[in-house]
Amino acid sequence: MRARIIRPSGDISADPFRERAEGLLRIHRQLLGCAFEFTTESPELMRLVRWAYDGLPRHRLSAPPARIALRLVLGGRAKAGRGRGARMRTADEPGPLTMLSVPGLLCGASGCSTVAVMSAAQRAALIVAASELLRYPYHLRYGLIELAVFTLAARVQGLMPLHAACVGRRSRGLLLIGDSGAGKSTAVLHCALRGLELVSEDSLFVDPQSLLATGVANFLHVRRESLRFLSPAEQRFIHRAPTIRRRSGVRKFEIDLRQRRFRLAPRPLEITVLVALSASAAGSGPLLVPIGRGEALARLRASQPYAAGQPGWVDFAKRMRAIPAFELRRGGHPRESVAALEQLLRGNVAALR
Repeated sequence: MRARIIRPSGDISADPFRERAEGLLRIHRQLLGCAFEFTTESPELMRLVRWAYDGLPRHRLSAPPARIALRLVLGGRAKAGRGRGARMRTADEPGPLTMLSVPGLLCGASGCSTVAVMSAAQRAALIVAASELLRYPYHLRYGLIELAVFTLAARVQGLMPLHAACVGRRSRGLLLIGDSGAGKSTAVLHCALRGLELVSEDSLFVDPQSLLATGVANFLHVRRESLRFLSPAEQRFIHRAPTIRRRSGVRKFEIDLRQRRFRLAPRPLEITVLVALSASAAGSGPLLVPIGRGEALARLRASQPYAAGQPGWVDFAKRMRAIPAFELRRGGHPRESVAALEQLLRGNVAALR
């Protein structure tokens, strides 16, 4: 679907906050249960939006889905000097403020500003990105655009925002948590290659009452050392993926999951089991070890400091207390972990307790 263009109308003296449609590119995408409308004058920013959100399943949590407006502006590209009274700026003057709006929000930003204004009450966000950020497309997408999408979808719908992964099959989902280095991304990669449905690798949103989990399964990020257990053909496939550099300095392959070889969950999955990944080796013991309810909730809370401070945490924790929980220890090969997770998805929980 091509972005629809809204043609200019009027001048800035009659519309100081540019609240009327003025040559905007406009597309709609259903993400995280919400109907998002993205508008921008910038083809570069629209390409980033499409790179992030084209080709994803249309997850729905309510009918009709909540509508959210997200306006994107590229700093330094806005034409603030249009209309009567416009004049050339001299070399010793600062740049003028550009007046901007999205439904319910008014803003002024200079050409070099990077600003993110979000309102769950208005169901809207206004993102102004300095033009120099185009040199860092991953950080622009992840640090600004996805920040607004994730924040508004969670707060408008009352979802629990988790730093966790979710894989599943049919309607059943497994919530995967784990400290850094526990192998969460590696486990998700092997689940993906094994044909399990993916909801998200690291940013998950769960309804506290129904435990339905949704996410944006666009990319999977894995370190080079995670590839050693893959076949030569799988390694060649991943080596063709671009690499991104996290702010920590770590470089990872960014694998596009919207390829035919992967399966994205067509609808939100219900969390049926909590799985805490451990860096400890199973040795001669079982990979899956049951966890008591109290310990499981303590681990969940410790792994989610942000979510634990959100209004819906008490209801979420109460629902999570009612489902089984396991620790997944490392085996000799990640495929053993995938086989254990598949056993949980088949409902063989009682036999493991």
